[in-house]
Amino acid sequence: MTDTIIAITLLWIFVVIYSVAASFDFGAGFWSMIYLNREKTKATQIANRYLSPSWEVVNVFIVLIVVALVTFFPGATYTLASLLLVPGCLVVLLILIRSTFMVFSHLIYKYDKMLSIVSGVTGILVPALLISVLPVTQGGLSRTINGVEYLDWGLFLTSPHVYSFIGLAISSTLYLSSLLLADYSFVAGEKQAFAVYRRDAVLLGPITLLAALVTVLTMQIEAKWLYDRILDYLPWLIASAVCFFISYISLMLPQDRRYFGIHLPRIAVIVATTQYLLASYAYGAARLPYIVYPQVTIESSFTHPDTFHALFICYMVGFAILVPGFIYFWRLFMRDEQYVRQK
Repeated sequence: MTDTIIAITLLWIFVVIYSVAASFDFGAGFWSMIYLNREKTKATQIANRYLSPSWEVVNVFIVLIVVALVTFFPGATYTLASLLLVPGCLVVLLILIRSTFMVFSHLIYKYDKMLSIVSGVTGILVPALLISVLPVTQGGLSRTINGVEYLDWGLFLTSPHVYSFIGLAISSTLYLSSLLLADYSFVAGEKQAFAVYRRDAVLLGPITLLAALVTVLTMQIEAKWLYDRILDYLPWLIASAVCFFISYISLMLPQDRRYFGIHLPRIAVIVATTQYLLASYAYGAARLPYIVYPQVTIESSFTHPDTFHALFICYMVGFAILVPGFIYFWRLFMRDEQYVRQK
């Protein structure tokens, strides 16, 4: 495995982890807003209870993505900055607003409802803006002026492929988060909230699958080079679809059953997460070696090998410090029934 492959693999791992974790986080914010005035179900309380410790951890990974991109592939940053200036600035602004309300809502209780509204709105807008990076970097949506790439807003705003990605991002965010909150409600013993989130997951599952199919079909029209390549990874996509059906079927079974000591809502979350990991691998591998098609490749934008080796060692040391902390966080806030039930 070459240095460039190791670097892009590490970067893509950051992207995938953030995508899944942020889907849980942003989706929980949306559901908190939707069920704000339905106090009997305690759905909003469950969502806020999950949001309280999770949002700070999730933001760590978006920092890692930016740092890894700039340090590993400095040659790509100029082109990406030119193409993604407006979407990137909007994402930063929305995350800043959301984080501000997250902080102050825990100090001043009168901001609780405003927090739910801000979290809900940004929970939809941020994933929609973030996912737009993918179709933009697939090529065909930019124009060159004096040797500099710029996003062609006319093509961007009229592209069915862009809207299919946005639809996939929103439906995936809501589907994954409803699955997680159903599991969270189950552990908390909140039967009404569990029923609500389970119902949402059942409704959103087919919509998410349809959005994925539409994205692939529009890819054939607007990014034929990528569509042809992704067919080489068809077994991975089929495995992803199988995981989807396993996860979805598990929602229909009696939820008090356990397999291998794990209750069904938790199995649904784990299998659904695996589904997205498999699909992300197929998509990421099919894109190689392009970061921005067709101008920027991982080889043309890669940093000096000596710099990469030093950075890689720093990342490994950082992982050795952070991973135990993340594991402890998971055990404390997601598996500790005393915390989840707020006893």
